[in-house]
Amino acid sequence: MIEVVLNDRLGKKVKVKCNEDDTIGDLKKLVAAQTGTRSEKIRIQKWYNVYKDHITLKDYEIHDGMGLELYYN
Repeated sequence: MIEVVLNDRLGKKVKVKCNEDDTIGDLKKLVAAQTGTRSEKIRIQKWYNVYKDHITLKDYEIHDGMGLELYYN
């Protein structure tokens, strides 16, 4: 289990516990459950790399305690 921190830059930080073999789509569903927004409206990125839903966290080399950017479409 790893913990990922997502910051939406509007004052909200979300900490989510997930597995490394979970996909970005799974991470979006966990974030949606905590924030109350729909998972289709969430975009996760780091700098200018927008993460695709079908790729795992391990493939993107997302580790424990890593911070990602959270945007609402």
